[in-house]
Amino acid sequence: MDDISQRLDAGMSPRRDTPKTTSAPAIELRGLCTRFGSEILHDHLDLVIYPEEIVGLVGASGSGKSILLRTLLGLTPPEAGEIRIFGTDIATASEETKRALSADWGVVFQEGALFSSLTVRENVAVALRQHTTLPDSLLDEIADLKVALAELPPEATIQYPAELSGGMRKRAALARALALDPKLLLLDEPTAGLDPVVAAKLDELILRLQSTLGITILFITHDLDSMHRVCDRVAVLADKHVVAVDTPAALARSRHPWVNAYFHGPRAEAAAQAAVRFRRQCASRAAASQLHHAYHGATKVPAR
Repeated sequence: MDDISQRLDAGMSPRRDTPKTTSAPAIELRGLCTRFGSEILHDHLDLVIYPEEIVGLVGASGSGKSILLRTLLGLTPPEAGEIRIFGTDIATASEETKRALSADWGVVFQEGALFSSLTVRENVAVALRQHTTLPDSLLDEIADLKVALAELPPEATIQYPAELSGGMRKRAALARALALDPKLLLLDEPTAGLDPVVAAKLDELILRLQSTLGITILFITHDLDSMHRVCDRVAVLADKHVVAVDTPAALARSRHPWVNAYFHGPRAEAAAQAAVRFRRQCASRAAASQLHHAYHGATKVPAR
């Protein structure tokens, strides 16, 4: 497990201010329309997310953030529009292609959505059993590795969700989302219900995982602190479509009433300033950890 922690510690990087627009999009939504009963939730919504970005999705309550996630996952079919994940058109893809594509994403739902009758290890192994034919002993080994990646203690593997704290349940859900080494993570309010200290630690873990593993993340949130700490860009859902996609600093200058109210004000400014300190502290810890590992690696006495 020491190798895991070394790679995670080394992975902290500063926020990127521009996406890799030269790459093919990881997620591409064009003209998306969704309806819930008689209510239109999304009306010709467009959104493009590039590989290795962390893009936040914010919007007022009832704006359809979670429905958009369900639509991406194919759980809520759209009335119109195009959804492409890593270039694959979800609407025209075969069931076999969709099944293969589903192994490329991991999802953390609100409240974790862990299976209450399964241990953490068994929860993490669910996707592995669905998508692989590996023997049970290897499934357990991989599940334990993912639990370690989520920075849970080894004893958590045999615990049930009801025995975990709120923060541990979120980490267990994250471990399950990482089970198949996905290229894309979809996180629905991952820090909701957590105290500020636990939420900040989870944000730091998400940043390390993204930087180390090179994954793309869609981060649905209403938490200003987490948004500023984690996201490269933020997409704003209002008026039934995405009205702006930019860095938090640029969005603070927006003239759109809702965007301006959300990103420009004492609370938002305090979150932005705190995020700068947070990133510096994370980078400092990562540098100190790298120095520690380098020193102890260089001073090891070779075996005779």
